Amino acid sequence: MTKKWARAALSHPAFCGVSSQHLGELLDELEPQWQARCEGGRHDRRGGARHRKAGAGPKYELTFRDRLVVTLAYLRTGLTQEALAVAYGVGSPTIGRAVGEVRALLAQRGFAVPDRPGLRLRTLEDVFAYAEAEGVELRLDGAETQVRRPKAGRPGRRAFVSGKRKQNTIKSTTFSDGQGRLLFSGAERPGRMHDQTAVRTEGIAEQFRRRPRARARVGSGYQGLAKEFPDQVTAPPKKPRDDVCEGDKRAWREARHRQSSARICVEHTNAELRQWAPMRRFTGRRETYAQTQRAIAGLVSDRAAKRPTRRETSTELVLAHDVTC
Repeated sequence: MTKKWARAALSHPAFCGVSSQHLGELLDELEPQWQARCEGGRHDRRGGARHRKAGAGPKYELTFRDRLVVTLAYLRTGLTQEALAVAYGVGSPTIGRAVGEVRALLAQRGFAVPDRPGLRLRTLEDVFAYAEAEGVELRLDGAETQVRRPKAGRPGRRAFVSGKRKQNTIKSTTFSDGQGRLLFSGAERPGRMHDQTAVRTEGIAEQFRRRPRARARVGSGYQGLAKEFPDQVTAPPKKPRDDVCEGDKRAWREARHRQSSARICVEHTNAELRQWAPMRRFTGRRETYAQTQRAIAGLVSDRAAKRPTRRETSTELVLAHDVTC
């Protein structure tokens, strides 16, 4: 297989996970940054300005387009670096370096904003500032990704055992708007840590305190957050006692159904993330999980931000004209 054939095959959305238009936009955005980073590295190694004209010296085995396509295919399908190296006719370390370079560029891009081309959110502060300014009601949910079990005797080995899934996992917090468009995904923590603990340690509660007009709908794991900010955070109602009347039980079921219907969009957002292989089961080093997760979430947000905004219609009854009795 030649590089031309490998490039054509892996550029297909079935392998790289993005459309041809999206791939072209990523090339235009990231190639200048990659070139600048490479030139900066050469400058540091030389200790000064170049002595030969640009283009002299050995050439790269993979162009930046090849590096981007390889990285996207690696993140989307979970193909091994050895398999991608065979497809391109290069060594496995070459693929590993390419993935490491491009993954870092993808991770620092941030998250796209619906109806705001060119604007990207990179921190929790950005997300809450955007939600407060635009009147967007956030949806919060936790997502767990299975990771490899640490070796025996390693400190903190039990910290990653999830009480819910009974597996070694890493949790992250996903933020979306009311239409399931990804706004932020991060705040990684070990699988044993409760969602409410993450709210304290990652500064989510502090953001609600600083942004009193920010609103959010959360799951049952964030009951403490809803109790602390009752005017800003809405959580599912607590289940009534068994001895209450049937009317109260029906009211609880109806309120719970309404809350679930309003929150299901963030579950769909997490499902979009799990279409990428590392978000189903991460087999790499844990030190690179946060970078991998940010890179994939940024790509998902690009696609989600292009979905048109659905305007909610009002069901309030309004008189067409005055009626004289």
